[in-house]
Amino acid sequence: MSATTLASLYPSHLATLQARAAEALARGGFDHLLVPSGNLHYQLFDDRDYPYAVNPQFKAWLPLTRAPGSWLVVTPGAKPKLLFLQPHDYWHVVPAAPGGHWVEHFDIVVIRTPEEATRHLPKDASRCAILGEPQGMTGDHLPNNPQAVLAYLEYHRAFKTPYEIAMMREASRIGVRAHRAAERAFRAGSSEFGIHLAYCQAAGQDANDLPYGNIVCLNEHAAVLHYTDRDRIPPTQARSFLIDAGASFGGYASDITRTYSAQADEFAALIEAVDAAQLKMCDAVRAGTDYRQLHLDAHLALAGILKDFGVITVSPEAAVQTGVSRAFFPHGIGHGIGLQVHDVAGFAESDHGGTIPKPDGHPYLRLTRVLEPGMVVTIEPGLYFIDMLLDELKAKGQGDAVDWDRVDAFRPCGGIRIEDDVVCTEGVPLNLTREAFATA
Repeated sequence: MSATTLASLYPSHLATLQARAAEALARGGFDHLLVPSGNLHYQLFDDRDYPYAVNPQFKAWLPLTRAPGSWLVVTPGAKPKLLFLQPHDYWHVVPAAPGGHWVEHFDIVVIRTPEEATRHLPKDASRCAILGEPQGMTGDHLPNNPQAVLAYLEYHRAFKTPYEIAMMREASRIGVRAHRAAERAFRAGSSEFGIHLAYCQAAGQDANDLPYGNIVCLNEHAAVLHYTDRDRIPPTQARSFLIDAGASFGGYASDITRTYSAQADEFAALIEAVDAAQLKMCDAVRAGTDYRQLHLDAHLALAGILKDFGVITVSPEAAVQTGVSRAFFPHGIGHGIGLQVHDVAGFAESDHGGTIPKPDGHPYLRLTRVLEPGMVVTIEPGLYFIDMLLDELKAKGQGDAVDWDRVDAFRPCGGIRIEDDVVCTEGVPLNLTREAFATA
């Protein structure tokens, strides 16, 4: 993504954020919006700090992800101000002075100590909506996270500006490049840990840069939804490979999952069937679609695949109605994504608050809103062979709904998940992940 493109899109993005901030402040009865970038946290009984994570409310405004101790000050009608902490320090690398396409849009004040920020913040802290962690306080300016302000800002964060889509497109491009490297490492016989290192090398990002911990699974490990142990030694026989890994760009995330078979076998055919179904689900990311219905439709489609491959003995409709499909697809179809991998306000009824409930029997769905243009969601159907869930089926007397010989045939491969990041538009959805794979 060229700097020129981002520079052309950023002013409109900033104007959108300023309009949202003005409305949010009016609803909460405040004059100023203050956003600390967040501070380093030290481990108890130790002198090591936890990995720094920037406040998402801060990086929404400007692509600074490594600026602990800094502050953003937004006052309606005024140019936003950045208090940038650049300490005198010879123990650590001092953050470089701000630069890039966005700096001209801010009044930037360099401070040398966290305490110095107090002199440049509005004097009356009671007139400020301060969004952040308690550790982000300075002087009297303690984060208060007023609900009316947060509800409005988080609800509207679901609607990405063209600038944000461009940032996410670049995060997808980086992630796909790394996914290609991970697949090559798998084909070459690497261990899970080796594949993880190949991914990080190709992305140019380490554990502190990635938007979430890489899930790298060989064989049965793919049946653990959030498997992160990463064996150091390759298995005697690599049968399957599932990788759920993303990348970051300017504070925005991609979230991509792919599954591969080591051979052109029946498991490979099952992967192809899930992939074809997943593409149809991505095409259903249309304005006006209830995301809950998309999730329920995914269960029916996946149950159809299980029936086609002889894994279940009942009809797809019966498998969904009786909960048999949930033993093979126990998580949600996806979630919102953007500044955070699991973006906020997934259940928000409106920008005043409230909650849209999840469908009965589907507690792990992370998004229940009706899709609208500008929303970006993941679509990640999966089929797994998880002993605990299959044993529960037997315990509930539903064992006859499953062909256990077929389960035994697929169990050594663990499971399948395919995940893309998809933009809801006024028309045909924009699949950022498939676009990136096509141009990689």
